[in-house]
Amino acid sequence: MTAQGLRVAGFGFRSEATLASLGQALDQLIDQYGAIEKLAAARSMLPLVEELGRMRNIEVIAVADAELPTVTTLTHSAHSLQARGTGSVAEAVALLAAGPVATLLGPRVISADRQATAALALSEVPEGITE
Repeated sequence: MTAQGLRVAGFGFRSEATLASLGQALDQLIDQYGAIEKLAAARSMLPLVEELGRMRNIEVIAVADAELPTVTTLTHSAHSLQARGTGSVAEAVALLAAGPVATLLGPRVISADRQATAALALSEVPEGITE
C-alpha cells in the first residue's frame, strides 16, 4: 500500500486552546476537503492533538519542533515566526508529517475562537515509485 493521496491535518495553537478549538478547526478542513486520514502536531503540542485523535479515532503523527523552521509555508504569521521559526505551525506540521513530496491543499484555517489553526497536506508518491 502506498501513501498516495494520504490527507494529513496539521495543527498549531495557543496555550489557551481547548479541545473544542481544535475540533472546530478540524471540522472546517473536513467540510472543505473531505475525509482526513491522519492528524499531526509538533511534539511540544502533542497531548491535545492526541486527545482529539482518540475522540475521532484518527492516528496522530508527532513532528520534531526543531524541523518546523525548515519548511516554507503559505502563511507568514509574525507571531509564528517569532515563537516557532515558521510562518505557520499548522502548515509546517502538516507538510512534515505528510512526507517529502507533500503539498498543502490551501492555507491554514483558523478556529472560530482564534485559538487554533489547522492545515491539510496531501502526500503523493510520484509515478513509477513503489513502496
